[in-house]
Amino acid sequence: MTEIDIGAIEKLAGNLNRQTRGPGGVIGVMHEGRVVLRHAWGHADPKAHRAMTTGTRLPICSISKQFTCGVLIDLVADPESLAGPLAQLLPNLETRRPTVAELCHNQSGLRDYWALTVLYGADAEGVFRREDAAPLFARMRDTHFAPGTRYSYSNGNFRILSDLIEEKAGRSLGELYRDRIFSKAGMETAELIPDTSQQVDGVVGFEGNDATGYFPATNRIYWSGDAGISASLDDMLAWEAFIDRTRDDADGLYRRLSAPQTFSDGNRAPYGFGVSHETISGVAVTGHGGALRGFRAHRMHAVNERLSVVVMFNHEANARDTAAAFLRAALGLKDEKPEAPAAGVDWAGQWLEAETGLLVTTAPSQAGVATTFAGGAEIVPATSATEARSPSMTMTREGDVLRFGRWRENLDGVARRVSGDARGDIAGRYHSPMIDAELEITGEGLVLHGYFEGFLGRGEMTPVLPVAEDLFVMPCRRSMDAPAPGDWTLRVRRSADCKIEGVDVGSWLARNVSYRKIG
Repeated sequence: MTEIDIGAIEKLAGNLNRQTRGPGGVIGVMHEGRVVLRHAWGHADPKAHRAMTTGTRLPICSISKQFTCGVLIDLVADPESLAGPLAQLLPNLETRRPTVAELCHNQSGLRDYWALTVLYGADAEGVFRREDAAPLFARMRDTHFAPGTRYSYSNGNFRILSDLIEEKAGRSLGELYRDRIFSKAGMETAELIPDTSQQVDGVVGFEGNDATGYFPATNRIYWSGDAGISASLDDMLAWEAFIDRTRDDADGLYRRLSAPQTFSDGNRAPYGFGVSHETISGVAVTGHGGALRGFRAHRMHAVNERLSVVVMFNHEANARDTAAAFLRAALGLKDEKPEAPAAGVDWAGQWLEAETGLLVTTAPSQAGVATTFAGGAEIVPATSATEARSPSMTMTREGDVLRFGRWRENLDGVARRVSGDARGDIAGRYHSPMIDAELEITGEGLVLHGYFEGFLGRGEMTPVLPVAEDLFVMPCRRSMDAPAPGDWTLRVRRSADCKIEGVDVGSWLARNVSYRKIG
């Protein structure tokens, strides 16, 4: 039996409104099947003076993915029995089609469809309808890695699962959630509400922060399978109670969802069936986070300690770190502080990684090396002038070569320092047969702008910034999904006589998209 410090978590909860500074939120902690903290603060809608309560439903965002997989494995004995319908959803895929299990484990290699909406010219504030997903998947011709070999977060995996499940059952996913999971777990008010333009229980999500102020977020996306569930804290604590109640059932739903998975080479995988695996201060936890414009959520479960934490905000504070802080406080664990960086280390540099085709940027910081590669910046403590290490990434410098390992993605990469001056001759129009979309670059010299265009529209003009010889980036700070893809790396391809043949475009969630110059 694990003892927990209830006083510590109550004190932490009392300070949350000052720490997160946002409009409102809820936090719940469960130990050995019993709720030991249920706390709500602030407002679901400050303008209407509507208080946040533990019964207020909020979008749980990507936490929905485990419920999608739960319906799948409860519905069919063998997920691969749906391989035939999967082929129909990916009719133009020319490389090896992923298995249904690889979709569930984020090992499909399919580029994230929300990142692809940028390349298809979608308006970040626009509408994405239910019927927009199928033509996007139908345009896919290859994967950005061989299925089963790597991990890459792809919301589209779970949207495809949603379609497969509904076709198999002949019923809506919302009905299946309710009948196969919500009713059994006692999640009385949880519901699939796929249209995010609908306000549930009068809740308003907010962008911004304490420094800039908060403003209502705009969402007009249809989610199904990858997100879309709205649930109260009471609903989510009922799910955690169900997990604890069925913990000794060898065929229990959460035991099957949270079973360890591997990659095709046998290496352990950090993710499976919509559930992420990590270690916090030495404690093994399973769970998932969620992000929608104006909302953040996270749940985590420590199976050996029989401890669960659920955090949901109607603003964009860090729900994962908040949940981890409550787990540590409950168990009396210290925060994991990074090692002090080695003195006199200069890690500034820009590097091009071969397999992903992405720019890696490193810069010294007080806590180590600020590394931008997989989306946002990560801090990797420098242990020497040539090595840096964090729980998720190791890096070794050898002159102009940067070698790194990222175990969660099963990726060992080699990046080379970039150099030389960019040329200002890349203006023109480019077409990608891989995704059936176009890129237009305008301007003179190195004062360049560009936009993406496709079946979803014509995107906004974005600066095309020079990095090195034949290497540029196009920043993307806003898109339909939250967070946005980040910088798109543009690598220019030239013929033997130096004429431009095309560009290869990529971000972490959508890599190596090839365009050829057409004008």
